[in-house]
Amino acid sequence: MGRVKSYQDLIVWQKSMLLVKEIYELTTSLPKSEQFGISSQAQRAAVSIPSNIAEGHERNNLKEYIQFLGVARGSAAELETQLLIIQEVYKYKVDHHLDLLLEIRKMLLTLVKKLKEK
Repeated sequence: MGRVKSYQDLIVWQKSMLLVKEIYELTTSLPKSEQFGISSQAQRAAVSIPSNIAEGHERNNLKEYIQFLGVARGSAAELETQLLIIQEVYKYKVDHHLDLLLEIRKMLLTLVKKLKEK
């Protein structure tokens, strides 16, 4: 495996970007009354994941990088809750989104563990 030159090389960032796209597609199909409610919150939480991965990676400090990955993990948990609400309230099928999110959460945890070993 080659050395990571950019946060864009990280598979977890790439998968997070895919999730953002899918969350936007999902939330735009919710009722218009949710435009400034759960839709907006889910979009912000989704965007926060790759954004914090990127920002943390660009810091020249390992401790800060780990901290930003922790924020990304928090946003992932927030998004999971919002997806469960969408599933419960609107009866949308979100299993695929939850599966992708779980994969991202596991990858973030693994990345943090590897960084702590340095």
